[in-house]
Amino acid sequence: DGSSFVDESMVTGEPMPIEKNAGDAVVAGTINTTGSFTFTATKVGAETLLAHIINMVEAAQGSRAPIQALADKISAVFVPIVLALAVLALAIWLLSAPTLGLAIALSYGLTSFVGILVIACPCALGLATPTAIIVGVGKGAREGILIKDAATLEKLHQVNIVVVDKTGTITKGKPELVRLENFSRLPDEKIISILAALESKSEHPIAYAVAEYAKAKNIPAETVSGFAVIKGKGLKALVGQTEYFAGNIKLLADLGLSFDSNKIAAETSQGKTPIMLASATEVIGLVMVADAIKPEAFAAVNDLHRLGIRTVMLTGDHQNTALAIAQEVGIDEVVAEVLPDDKLKKIKELQDQGRIVAMAGDGINDAPALAQADIGIAMGTGTDVAIETAGITLLHGDISKLVKAIRLSKFTMRGIKQNLFWAFIYNIIGIPLAGGLFYPIFGWLLNPVFAGLAMAFSSVSVVSNSLRLKAKKL
Repeated sequence: DGSSFVDESMVTGEPMPIEKNAGDAVVAGTINTTGSFTFTATKVGAETLLAHIINMVEAAQGSRAPIQALADKISAVFVPIVLALAVLALAIWLLSAPTLGLAIALSYGLTSFVGILVIACPCALGLATPTAIIVGVGKGAREGILIKDAATLEKLHQVNIVVVDKTGTITKGKPELVRLENFSRLPDEKIISILAALESKSEHPIAYAVAEYAKAKNIPAETVSGFAVIKGKGLKALVGQTEYFAGNIKLLADLGLSFDSNKIAAETSQGKTPIMLASATEVIGLVMVADAIKPEAFAAVNDLHRLGIRTVMLTGDHQNTALAIAQEVGIDEVVAEVLPDDKLKKIKELQDQGRIVAMAGDGINDAPALAQADIGIAMGTGTDVAIETAGITLLHGDISKLVKAIRLSKFTMRGIKQNLFWAFIYNIIGIPLAGGLFYPIFGWLLNPVFAGLAMAFSSVSVVSNSLRLKAKKL
């Protein structure tokens, strides 16, 4: 019983309220924006959509396997091998006692034994990964990229497909006035002033868009009286002695005013909402309200393509709207009119194809997909649920930071590989030198003091190489 407009952004992610009339379903947790109605609860507790979303998030988070660092695997066998080599070197020197004499053989043997233990200290191996990760995470924070754990930073560079939500990720997530058409002799500023006055009495998000536009343009709202809501169609009020009407095409029909609906059909199919302004005798003008694309989205998608990464948009919005925005931004694939579990299924489908998937979103409806993706990326302007679920948070909701995060991961992993390479080369050269392998040929036998200095130098070189990441431009 009754009718209203309901904000279903929790489920669909779309900012525009949906008209609800008798017989329509409403979801628990959504927001009634205007009007009033009586409803019957058909599902409660664990059967509700919100409970279903929570269960999907928990299941996806629980299925994620931890990443074990390469350096940890190496360190597990490194120490026993080094001890064995040190003992072997001592034994070989002692076997040469008949030739060198017991005192000299024992002296050289102990020197080699201690030298190997000192020079082969696994500090460089132990520092190779954590120093690069610490510097990488710190640089990310300075760039507005908050990284939850090292595993996320390690895996991000492997991503080959990025899935994005539309609202709040590619678009700003709130309606904006994008166009004005004037059919009268009134100045454009006068039309905005009248509309701002009428819409100031409404709590509808579209009304907020008109008010914000007027405020940005420093256009004062007219003084109104006799304000009244025309349910499902718009509103009316007196400005001076003239009664003005603001609303949809249905309102014009009630006033007996004709208007070519084809004029705006193409734009409404792309997600734009018209607000008509009329008097009792004529159509004065219209404004188009839409969820505007973020300015940085164009460059971000282009940069992802340059990195060889495919892009997919998942949205609860209409197909035509999603396709129009995707085409404008340059996104490769669009899946529209999806619910949270549909987004989750799409992520699993891509993973089954062998893709490494990053998912970027900002709403409760994105949480299951964020949890399932190999890398979950939340907009800092989004919901707490999305931020908690994701492994990376982009402050200020800037999608261009995603490209920087991927580059940061590439630089960090390159630094780790360089560190590990240096640590291996150092040990490959240092251990034979300390063990006396070159003594019979060149007479070289490394003093434990110099072995200690070499060990310290290897650690310093690894840390210095990691710190170079701070100077990298993302």
